[in-house]
Amino acid sequence: MVAAGNSGVGVRMEGAVITEWKDIPMELLLRIVPLVDDRTAIVASGVCCGWRDAICFGLTQLSLSWCRKNMNNLVLSLAPKFTRLRTLILRQEYPQLEDNAVEAIANFCHDIQELDLSKSFKLSDHSLYVLARGCPNIMKLNISGCTSFSDGALEYLTNFCQKLKILNLCGCVKAATDRALQAIGRNCKMLQSLNLGWCDNVGDIGVMSLAYGCPDLKCLDLCGCVRITDDSVIALADKCLHLRSLDLYYCRNITDRAMYSLAHSRVNNKPSLWQSMKGRYDEEGLRSLNISQCTALTPSAVQTLCDTFPALHTCSGRHTLVMSGCLSLTSVHCACAVQAHRTLNTIPHTAH
Repeated sequence: MVAAGNSGVGVRMEGAVITEWKDIPMELLLRIVPLVDDRTAIVASGVCCGWRDAICFGLTQLSLSWCRKNMNNLVLSLAPKFTRLRTLILRQEYPQLEDNAVEAIANFCHDIQELDLSKSFKLSDHSLYVLARGCPNIMKLNISGCTSFSDGALEYLTNFCQKLKILNLCGCVKAATDRALQAIGRNCKMLQSLNLGWCDNVGDIGVMSLAYGCPDLKCLDLCGCVRITDDSVIALADKCLHLRSLDLYYCRNITDRAMYSLAHSRVNNKPSLWQSMKGRYDEEGLRSLNISQCTALTPSAVQTLCDTFPALHTCSGRHTLVMSGCLSLTSVHCACAVQAHRTLNTIPHTAH
């Protein structure tokens, strides 16, 4: 029970009188911490030893993306205290993080499961090496835009961080190579989402290794991976039966052969009648496909794919089949778009 006291007496809680902030019980602080913003939690941890211990014990998620200056020093000071962190977001508008801050995270925050280091242009391979040894439980890692990382360092990371489920390598042109993808396919069997956007060193060998090694892959972004061909898509269609989202923007080597392989994978792996009834509201197969600027594709192949996967829509408002820049595909329409057109044509016109 909590009772308000007179001025100067304080507040009574379950037999204890709270006269100062430091007297607030740890149990109550642990309930308060999740309700305040990250800046407030950091400031509160410096009020007294009791608050520091409570907050450091109870805080499992922290974002420092609001920090425009001195993020590196802030991480160096906080990492030894917030050792129970599981989620740490260090996204930056301007590069601030350096290797010593990542090393502090690896040394003290061994329970990290989600880490965002995107746009950390100052980081070197040393950061990936220390993360591999210190944070083997990472499941979600965003290093998009970290252009200094090499494929050797990424390969080393995958040898230790084998629980990875979500990995963002967008723009990591030196790290995302066939060598690195072979390591991912070999070590990260639980991977479900991978962003390889604009990694133009990625080829068929890497994507095929990924397909063979990561059967649970659901989302794959290959936009701007100009070296890949139909062989990559065919491997994905054959091996990644849970694939839901595929981005092939500007992959101009992709032809009808890839589209038909995706369509045939749906037919060849069609679930039983009972399974389809059981999951009727959870449509299987592709739900999102971007083939913009894939100018070698023909309407017949894309229409076949669209008819095979009901979740692919060309109609406005849903638009999960994106075909920008493909002028030859303007005749491709999803079933609901065709039905809407027919309905519009059957509405009787009012006599003038």
